[in-house]
Amino acid sequence: MFRPAFAVALLLAPTIWFTTPAHAASDQQVLNRIEQLHGHSDGFEDPFFTLKDAMQRSDARDIADLGEYPLTVNANGESYEIQSADDFVENFDTLVTPETRRAVARAKLGSVIVNSDGVGIADGAVWLSAICRDNSCNDTYWAMISINN
Repeated sequence: MFRPAFAVALLLAPTIWFTTPAHAASDQQVLNRIEQLHGHSDGFEDPFFTLKDAMQRSDARDIADLGEYPLTVNANGESYEIQSADDFVENFDTLVTPETRRAVARAKLGSVIVNSDGVGIADGAVWLSAICRDNSCNDTYWAMISINN
């Protein structure tokens, strides 16, 4: 016996199974792209997941500790140059909207933006970059360089 609901399900199944964002990539593809453009991809995941967790908890201090200062923050139609982690913590609720916190907390490694400027999380709401500790740039650390609410 022919069942129309079953036929519709069969027709839609490939659409459902293969629907993914056009820009989604595997975690390894993202790390390879980071390595290609910035090097030191092995150090990226810890700050990425620390930032996601801190945004989930709205932990201003943990987020601030990931910043490279002065830190550029675009919020409320203004652009701010935050000079220190303490300034960031003191003004956290103004500088990082709840929407930005939620978007970063939900971000997946495979959906980040990787370009020559750094790595954009949640469609560029937050940018991380490899910061050189010396002129040779053989020793780097990943830090938050901007927030765009």
